[in-house]
Amino acid sequence: MNFTKILTKWYEKNKRDLPWRRTIEPYRIWVSEIILQQTRIEQGLEYYLRFLEKFPYLHALAEAEEEEVLKLWQGLGYYSRARNIHAAAREIMTLHRGIFPKTYNEIRKLKGIGDYTAAAISSIAFGIPSPVVDGNVLRLFSRFFGIREPVDTQEGKTAVLEKAKKLISHEHPGDFNQAIMEFGALQCKPVPDCKKCPLESGCVAFRENRVAEYPVKSKKQEQRTRYFHYLFIPTGKGQKHSVFLKKRTGNDIWKNLFDFPLIETGKTESYKKLVLSKEWNNLFSGMKVTLLKESKTYKHILTHQVIVAKFYQLKIPETEMLPFLKVQITKVGKYPVSRLVEKYLESEISK
Repeated sequence: MNFTKILTKWYEKNKRDLPWRRTIEPYRIWVSEIILQQTRIEQGLEYYLRFLEKFPYLHALAEAEEEEVLKLWQGLGYYSRARNIHAAAREIMTLHRGIFPKTYNEIRKLKGIGDYTAAAISSIAFGIPSPVVDGNVLRLFSRFFGIREPVDTQEGKTAVLEKAKKLISHEHPGDFNQAIMEFGALQCKPVPDCKKCPLESGCVAFRENRVAEYPVKSKKQEQRTRYFHYLFIPTGKGQKHSVFLKKRTGNDIWKNLFDFPLIETGKTESYKKLVLSKEWNNLFSGMKVTLLKESKTYKHILTHQVIVAKFYQLKIPETEMLPFLKVQITKVGKYPVSRLVEKYLESEISK
């Protein structure tokens, strides 16, 4: 069975018509690959078009402010991708004189670009035979070749990569890479229809009636639950109607996004217990604080974390100040925030 020939022929007939497949311009391919990591195409397409409308060229992205990039990325999640693509654009402007690097190794050195993204860009834009290995490819190859090493380990990924290196087309490596990704997305899905598969006769998993057992994975990482208590504190009226925001720093989730003053606890806590905490006292020591409204409980699921959050709308004396950024209510929407905070603003504040 000629795996490569069958796959590329299938791709020509079944590929979806997507804008990043109508170009070999590396910047546009790069943007699509970064957006589509951990993102469904249906959602990613809208962001891709909006991103290129705002930043049609690499230099436009490099010249933008980080907050501008994060705001445009809002709702996609995995905000490190936005920070990295922005930083890498500036690297290209300064280290490569604004010209996108043309070799796998140079592309791989850019901020936020791993093996997969470097392979995708270099193969599609520059015809370099570097095979891609993403979740779809891991599933397809592990089933077809009966690879038993867990695909979430280096051993499993290496086993798939070695197979891909032997099969990739040196004449049309970009088409081959897009074909194996598309085949995994449309045909060799988590629950596939093997009767319609052109690779059925050569597939080890199908032949052994073990399709559901692939890809093999090691023990799943447990999710950590965190408890967030957001303090929404409006002040003033009219044009002075404002709220306190703070920028998230450090290496925690949602780095460089904005949210409200926050108290995190190790378990579910009531408002009555919250006001007795050390964190509350450090923030409001000697200050009269009135609870105006307590929100419902929000549950926000991330890859390895579950955030359980409540928002407390508080009133403090107009003469009091807090060590946070004071922003007019009408301008809060200009700041990049997490989807969790955005949902609160949509449901509670915009009523």
